[in-house]
Formats: sequence, structure tokens, C-alpha cells
Amino acid sequence: MRARGTVLRPAAVCLALVMSLGVLAGCGSGVGAAKKSWIAVPEQFYLRPPGDKSGPTNKVPFHVQAEDVKARSRVGTQDHRLTVDVTGSERAVRLKISDIRKKNPRCAGTDTRVVCKVSGAYNSWSDIDRAYPYAAPGSKPGDSGTVRFSFTTEKGKKLSARTRVIVGEPVVKVRTTKVFKDVGPGSVLSTPVVVRNTGEVPVRGVGLQLSVGTGLRFKQQYGNCRYPGAQKGSLAVCEFPGVRIPPGQAVTLRPVLALNVATTEMYSSFRQQAWALDMGPAKNSVVPEGGDRGDGPRLTTANANDSDLKGTFAGGDVWSEVQVDTYADFEVFAVEVSGERGSEHTVRLKVRNNGPANPGSTTLLFSPPESATVVKQPMEAIDEDVYEPYCDLDQGTYSCSVGSGLEAGKTRTFDFELRLGGPGEGSVRVTDDPDSDRRDPDSANDTAPVTVLP
Repeated sequence: MRARGTVLRPAAVCLALVMSLGVLAGCGSGVGAAKKSWIAVPEQFYLRPPGDKSGPTNKVPFHVQAEDVKARSRVGTQDHRLTVDVTGSERAVRLKISDIRKKNPRCAGTDTRVVCKVSGAYNSWSDIDRAYPYAAPGSKPGDSGTVRFSFTTEKGKKLSARTRVIVGEPVVKVRTTKVFKDVGPGSVLSTPVVVRNTGEVPVRGVGLQLSVGTGLRFKQQYGNCRYPGAQKGSLAVCEFPGVRIPPGQAVTLRPVLALNVATTEMYSSFRQQAWALDMGPAKNSVVPEGGDRGDGPRLTTANANDSDLKGTFAGGDVWSEVQVDTYADFEVFAVEVSGERGSEHTVRLKVRNNGPANPGSTTLLFSPPESATVVKQPMEAIDEDVYEPYCDLDQGTYSCSVGSGLEAGKTRTFDFELRLGGPGEGSVRVTDDPDSDRRDPDSANDTAPVTVLP
């Protein structure tokens, strides 16, 4: 499965034909494929019913590409013709011209036949001259028709392709749990995966991507899912081509998904995305290719019962937060410095995670003694030989992100250089970020003085 929403070059478009993602005319094969002109359109496309603007989340828009490889100029000219015709299918589909030019428009015609002046390398996602199909007034879900395309090259050769359009859409959603609270460290988190069709026409085949964050792993790898190499323990791609989900109905996966919960992370996440196989994933989704099949049982589907349908369903990428019932004791340390007025000294501010878990992002706050001046602070590289301060300064306090990787038993150090101006006392403390809570059992060691001695 490839990422949807990317531009297909000739060889990729040929592959798309095999994968039923599009129909291609004039596509060659082998070494000579790139030397032949081509046109590519979707093999099948679903249309929203008349007057209905709801539908799938981030649906991939209708896409037409064509290229005349022998054209003298392929970009910026209008010496080619693209004809779009729905004659004979008017009861199901009509055409809408999308051309921002009020004067000298490049597309002209009726709602059943449109001719556009295009370049020798046409892409409806980037060019402003295009005609889109839409559901005809009075059409009903399940009605279908054919959109025919003809691309005329500079030398007069015509390349043709067609798209079957269906009124109504399968709208695939998954049940979501916003937060799994107080999950036991080292336990197994079991969660049902329920896929629902809230659209107007049946779902014919389901694709599913499951992924987990740090601190979670699949308890078993299912025999009919792929596990891409670098993400083998944290991402699964599954396909169920035989599944049919009528409008308003749902299926649930068996066995229930089981996730191993680590003892070292307080916060993690679980992500689901499901789609109709003949529509593909949401726009800009990345579904990795390849991967080994799992060695565990096969996932199967069963009709959902009433309890499966309780809760909230959402489309696209659906995230759930996992909060583990553990804590992290962070500690900062007192610092003392002495020296003559005007002398410069380095103070090392240390924060340590005493464990037992990693809470994620945390911030160290440093308020220097009023009698001292900060002359150097931690820096980070933003480009080759280009640096900027790592910590933010607000009303005399430096805010430094400790980051999300301070594991139990680890320490992070921030070095500041001070110019002394006499005795004084500042402070260093550690605080939780808005999306983090350490549940720190010993808050007394979250703050420590930074003292300039007499």
C-alpha cells in the first residue's frame, strides 16, 4: 500500500493500475515506459449525494494526470486538449468547471461535456484548468455512471481513460476512547477495534492501520497483517478485502487487540485509521509498504453488537492517550558559587529523574540571583554553525525544556555562566508541562536555591 495523495510518475501510474488505484491509457512497460505519453484517472470514485457536504475525513480529491512526453514544451502552455464527457450518465453525474479566470477561461462547455486547454504535463491538483464530476440533481445513493476523458497530444494523438462514479460514499469510522486512565504498569491493555460505516453505500473491503507510541507494544503480531521493518513492534497494516459493511452497520475485530504496557513510561498513545479499500486512506496519510506477516492468529471480523456501538466514532487518524498508573520523582540540586565582584563563574543546574518512570516533557525554570548577570547560557544548533539560545527568557526567568527522554536514573545538566555582583539568592525548579503530570511523590525536591555567597 502506498501513501495516498502523492504525485504518480509514469512508472508509478502503471503500478497504480495493478493496485486498482487508477486507470491508465498509453502506459508502456519496462525500460521504454517513460517514453510513451499517458493519461491517468481514478478507476472508481464516490460522489457526495446532492446537497450533502458531509463525508469521509480528508478524502483524496479527484485526480487527473496526463503527459505528452514528445511535446516541445510541457509546462505553461495550452496547446493540448483535455475533454471530459458524461454523456449518457447525466442522471447520475454532471460536470463542474473550476477555472479562476474570468477572462479568457481555459475550460468551456456544459455540465455534460467540457473541453480544457492544458499543457503537455497536466495535473488537476496543481493546474487551475479542470472539470470535476459531481452527483447529478435528483440522483440517489447507489446510482452510477461513467466519466470519459480524452487527452489530445501536440501531434493529434488521442489518449482515453474512464472513471466509474458512484453516488454516495462509504464513510468509515472507528470507535475511539479519548483516554485510557490508570493503566497498570506491566499490564496488558485490551481494547476492541470497531469499524463503522456511517455513509450511504456499502463498504467493500476495509484497510486498517494500527500504531502505538513508546511504552506500548503489540502483544502478538497477527498473521494477516504486515509489520514494516523499522516499526515492526509498533505499527501494523491489515487488509480485509472480503468484509462488507452496509450503511449504518459496524464490525468488530476478533480477537480483541492486546497491547503490552511498559513499566518505564507514564504516557503513551494508540492510533487507529480505517478506510474503504476502494477509496484508500485519508489525504496525506502515509501507509508504509512492505513488512513481514505476523506469526500470530489471524484477525477476523464479526458483526458488532450493541455494546460495541457505544461510544464515539471518528474518521481519519484517531488517537487515544494512555495514562499509566505510575509516577516519576524529579529532583533538582542546590548550587553555591562565590567569588569577587565582576568575576565570572559557571553554575551547573542538574535535574535528575529518580524514577521509576519517564513522564514525558518537563521544564526546568531558572531564576538567577538579582545580583548576578547571565553572560552565557545553553545554546542549540539550528543550522550549520548557526546557534540560538536553548532556553526561553521571560521576566527574568529562563525556561529550559528537559525533553521527553529523561529516563529513570538519568540526569540532565544546563550550564549558565554568571558575572557576580555581590551576595544574592535565586532558584531552580522543575515543573510539568501542560500535557504532562509526574504525580511526583516528593515535591519538596522540585525546588532548590542558587546562592551567591558573600
